[in-house]
Amino acid sequence: MARINPRQLSQNLRQGLAPIYVVTGDEPLLIQECCDDIREAARNHGFNERDLLHGEHNFDWGLLLSAAGSLSLFADKKIIELRLPGGKPGDKGSKALQEFAANANDETLLLLVLPKLDRAQLNSKWIKALEAKGVLIQIWPVDASEMPRWIHQRLRAANLDAEPEAIQILAERVEGNLLAASQEIEKLKLLAQDSVISADTMNNAVASSARYDVFGLIDKALAADAAGAVKTLQGLRAEGVEAPVVLWAIAREIRTLLETQQKLEEGQPINRLVRIQKRQPLIQSACQRLRPRQLENFLLRARAVDNAIKGGKEMDPWAGLLELTLNLSGKRSI
Repeated sequence: MARINPRQLSQNLRQGLAPIYVVTGDEPLLIQECCDDIREAARNHGFNERDLLHGEHNFDWGLLLSAAGSLSLFADKKIIELRLPGGKPGDKGSKALQEFAANANDETLLLLVLPKLDRAQLNSKWIKALEAKGVLIQIWPVDASEMPRWIHQRLRAANLDAEPEAIQILAERVEGNLLAASQEIEKLKLLAQDSVISADTMNNAVASSARYDVFGLIDKALAADAAGAVKTLQGLRAEGVEAPVVLWAIAREIRTLLETQQKLEEGQPINRLVRIQKRQPLIQSACQRLRPRQLENFLLRARAVDNAIKGGKEMDPWAGLLELTLNLSGKRSI
């Protein structure tokens, strides 16, 4: 039916519900907000029952088709939310998703959440089948040049405004972390004395953030300062920072390193790949120290930590974050 971006979703939902929504990308905040909007629209159309499925390794794809065929006596419409963190359903999953699409109806809504898909995945039979019956929402990262505009839009949505210098201060502070930016804006709603945030107000607000921040953790790990990185991780936990925020930052950096390694091998200069000058030597040294195979293994471990955070595995998420921190610092886990 349609392939849209998050900004187009509200208008799309007002035009009526599709039986299938596929949300794909690597920005947790935007994924969460898109899913919230879809769930709310579905509830407004009488979808009062919800099944949540996690498509991890060895997932029983019969559960998807079974959930589609079992409606409660008290709810005539159901949302089936399927999270597929690996992004690849395999042969069985591909067949199950195609069968679901072939039998799509107005009584069951599928919300499929996936990481960013590559071109081959977007052209796969199962994606084509789902897209033919539903809506695919592609979520792209907000890069450094777009961040001030994104922050300004968020401030306006919160009935606030800010001086250009204040917006730039916040953009530099959050360094691409949309979740952190959103949290800072929520704080500004409480701190702001008037509707226009000055540079001084912004400076004071961001200066009062946690002494141990996730960006300090990443920089210490990239610099191979394992002791400093672990100390920062412990500080983050002590100050009440949520595990998903830390995991987001670590996983994002691992993906960035993989992409940067590939482009460096193609001959692209580091100053074109890393916009913030002070981070260029950190990224370059980490790319030389860590091999692609290692980074791919780190991403697999990050998915295991994500599963633990959601309660799907017998593991302490913070122990998993400690292991990832040591790995990114170039140290073997204890």
